[in-house]
Amino acid sequence: MNILHIDCSPRLESHSRRLSAAIVKKLLEVAPDASISRRDFAAAPLPHASSNYATALSSPTTLAAPPKGALNLSEALIQEVEAADVIVIGTPMNNLTVPSVLKAWIDQILRVGRTFKSTPGGKVGMLQDRPVFIGIASGGVFTGERANQPDFLTPYLSAVLDCIGLRTLQFLSVQATAFLDQEQATLARDKALAALDLSVIGGPHP
Repeated sequence: MNILHIDCSPRLESHSRRLSAAIVKKLLEVAPDASISRRDFAAAPLPHASSNYATALSSPTTLAAPPKGALNLSEALIQEVEAADVIVIGTPMNNLTVPSVLKAWIDQILRVGRTFKSTPGGKVGMLQDRPVFIGIASGGVFTGERANQPDFLTPYLSAVLDCIGLRTLQFLSVQATAFLDQEQATLARDKALAALDLSVIGGPHP
């Protein structure tokens, strides 16, 4: 099994990093021989879409003959997704949604004609589905009776990943981190992990 492990928090000891690491640890208990590909967007942030990349996607003509090197980063990131049997994403909720470093990754992997096609009924994913575990840390509360802020992160990620064919998503969250001490944070992380459903893990995808 190949695991693509992505972290987005700029803090090296963040709640989302601890949660994503704990998810990977659970996966390794099921598949101890799994390999791990790592993307740390704090240590190596992706550039935002360049002019050449935007130009390449602007019309079928330029996409067929893109500027030299315009699609290299996009292709490398897409191939990482294709090579993964499981994807684990650790991310904070920044201002109610995904951080810009994660959006930069999304902008590179959602590519017309490569990972999705446009149809009269909307975008249709071209990648094979695989499990995606998303560990979220939020300073506030965005679910349940105590919710005090809206959630634009989980519906957004559900929509954009569905665009490319990734539909088997699990969202695990540690919320109200601004008010948790170390012991409470550990309990909250353990509670989140208790909802982890590893039954979706199968063998390597074709």
